[in-house]
Amino acid sequence: MTKTEAGVQPAPARPGQRPAQGWWLAAYYRVAFYVCVLVWLLSCLAWSLPASLLVRIVPRRPGERIGQFMIMAGFRWFLFVMRATGVLRVDLSALDALRQDGGIVIAPNHPTMLDAVLIISRLPRVVCITKASLWGSWTLGGGIRMAGYMPNDAPLPMIRRAADAVRGGSQLLIFPEGSRTGRKPVDRLHRSFALMARAAGAPVQAVLIEADSPYLSRGWPLFRRPVLPLVYRVRLGERFEVGADADAGVARLEQHFRSELPQAPPA
Repeated sequence: MTKTEAGVQPAPARPGQRPAQGWWLAAYYRVAFYVCVLVWLLSCLAWSLPASLLVRIVPRRPGERIGQFMIMAGFRWFLFVMRATGVLRVDLSALDALRQDGGIVIAPNHPTMLDAVLIISRLPRVVCITKASLWGSWTLGGGIRMAGYMPNDAPLPMIRRAADAVRGGSQLLIFPEGSRTGRKPVDRLHRSFALMARAAGAPVQAVLIEADSPYLSRGWPLFRRPVLPLVYRVRLGERFEVGADADAGVARLEQHFRSELPQAPPA
């Protein structure tokens, strides 16, 4: 008689532990993962290179609309490939409620580098605060310049430009942690998102992202294959106005993240 038959249940799996995969499934995921990485690189190049030329000749406002739409469409295509191959499992339908909400600041937590891809894939009028180093990237630089994204290397001009974009009806995507989360559930937040929201007179919409894998978390390279499939959960958090005290808005969002996101497992 086995332990299970005798009424003794086996020990539950630890958080994040996956069932063992057969050799054929492991081999499939190995190929599917690198197919997805190749699709990502080729898709980014396919738009970034012509966008580098178009941004010089297309008027700024229609050019930004085109650029934002193309990034959304490209990210949506990439996620379609990931989901079709079984590499990714995620339901992004909660984000559709934001599609018609112009003039807001979208502030998600930031567990992995895929976060921006997930959010932008559902929203056609997003401008984003990006690392200044991406502007010289062959795969992303042309696209983000044409879309009117803003580098994070000059804080005051960045805040002014972001507030102008939000007042003009765009949705501003900014990760308040400033970088990918180093210590779960969330790192200390920077106040720039609150300053931008206050300057634009716009509400802050929290987005809660949970990832079951460390893939593309801080220090994880693109080509290092994780355990697959990747499973994400994306949901809307609270929406609030930033008052005269920007630091109070920062504290409110940080507390919201800490109360809604799962804590780090004990060592």
